Amino acid sequence: MRAEAVSQPHAFHAEGPVWWPDGRLRYVDLMKGDVLALNDDGSVERVHVGTVAAALRPRAGGGAVVALERGFALASRDDLSDLEALPELWNGDTVRFNDGGTDPAGRFYCGTMAYDETPGGGSLFRLDPDGSTTEVLPSVTISNGLGWSPTGETAYYNDTPTHAISVFDWSAGEGLSNRRPFVTLPDDEPGNPDGLCVDAEGGVWVALYGGSAVHRYTPDGQLDQVVELPVTNVTACTFGGADLSTLYITTTRENVPDGEQPSAGAVFTCTPGVAGLPALPFAG
Repeated sequence: MRAEAVSQPHAFHAEGPVWWPDGRLRYVDLMKGDVLALNDDGSVERVHVGTVAAALRPRAGGGAVVALERGFALASRDDLSDLEALPELWNGDTVRFNDGGTDPAGRFYCGTMAYDETPGGGSLFRLDPDGSTTEVLPSVTISNGLGWSPTGETAYYNDTPTHAISVFDWSAGEGLSNRRPFVTLPDDEPGNPDGLCVDAEGGVWVALYGGSAVHRYTPDGQLDQVVELPVTNVTACTFGGADLSTLYITTTRENVPDGEQPSAGAVFTCTPGVAGLPALPFAG
């Protein structure tokens, strides 16, 4: 299966796609600090939110939660015009937020990475609806790809350089627990796992940065679909459209030589024959 571009390469480093309640795709141009909304005609609306825009999710009452470089921010309006940053979680400019998602209890998780990709230099943080934050997973390298199964009892997670996908047990009381391998990519598999999403049948869709593809794994970890793209660095994916049957895929120009891969940075889509799950909102 091949994905086709549905936008121009509007972003340098497109990441974090999420299907918004207003019926549009939202995603970030991460290192430019912008949140983008994709219109039906392929054009985008862009809002600058900070030095970094790492990830966002809708809030249950409207608006958004956004991960910035060193902290979280909240808006009550979908256009983010009233976005207000919460206190930063650390000082210095060596670490930034990278990717995240919301759990079934309405808590927003986002992970970090060191700018120089120092091994173990990142963590996974959780923002609760009351505004409190907790470090839930220390000593990761490039935190990526957090998504929940249809039952909410399982969560999938990527620490990109490990060349593997992890799975956790999850409950509202215990949070993430019992981390274990879900899939270890073969040594000769190009690319590393970046963003991910989960479909309504429990299949796990994983973007392969450096691999020109998105893989679908069954709930027991078997590879059963491959989506090919004409660009090397595939960053993330999510389901959208009126019936959540379209897979949207973000890509990046990062580490692509000038003049090559002209569609890198565009959004791509395909229709894989399975529906996705709606975005879980932040309850705060």
